[in-house]
Amino acid sequence: MSQIIKQNKSIIPACDLETLEKLKELVEQTCDVEGIGAYKIGFELVIPYGLKATIDAIRDFSDLPIIYDHQKAGTDIPDTGIKFMKACKGVNAVILFPQAGPVTEETWIKAAHEEKMNVIIGGEMTHKGYLESDSGFLNDNMPIRAYTIAAKLGVKDFVVPGNKPDRIREYKDMLEALSVKPVFYSPGLVAQGGTLTDGAKAAGDSWHAIIGRGLYEAKDMHKAAKEFAKEII
Repeated sequence: MSQIIKQNKSIIPACDLETLEKLKELVEQTCDVEGIGAYKIGFELVIPYGLKATIDAIRDFSDLPIIYDHQKAGTDIPDTGIKFMKACKGVNAVILFPQAGPVTEETWIKAAHEEKMNVIIGGEMTHKGYLESDSGFLNDNMPIRAYTIAAKLGVKDFVVPGNKPDRIREYKDMLEALSVKPVFYSPGLVAQGGTLTDGAKAAGDSWHAIIGRGLYEAKDMHKAAKEFAKEII
């Protein structure tokens, strides 16, 4: 599949907003900042307004890539993968967290390829209580298994937790051992305690920082975007 973001490092605003008016304000204030690489949208806007209207609101100001995060897609039966990809037409990439197992993961990735949809695979999340070693539901090797399956199917784009730089290094080493040059996307920054400096060092040459509240709750979103972009670039 194609390269999702042209820059090797960038800031991705997470558009976790309640109205299209607030979305437009965020995009208008940030789209001309050098270092903004894409916009990530989710259920907050897509459920009440629809995917097309949300895309159109961004396109009023920017032609940067749009990433759809279903929070969390890839958790259903294998057969629904193709329906999901068809429903997401119009965005440049989708994020999947294949917590429903390897059969669903493989089928959904193949469905994405069939529909010419770029896919970003997540494994480990940023919050406490996710993996078994932290009193969570999922086995500790789930992220590695998910990333490995994706890599073997040609995926190069992965979500990794920005507030866990040691884990980013582990996943980077693992993927590079599979002859993959990974492109990482990290939430968990600023509001969740992760720093851009630590995340960038751990991820290496290709890393995109996903920032939500640190941007859209800033008094001056344009200024905040410039400061974040300068730090990562």
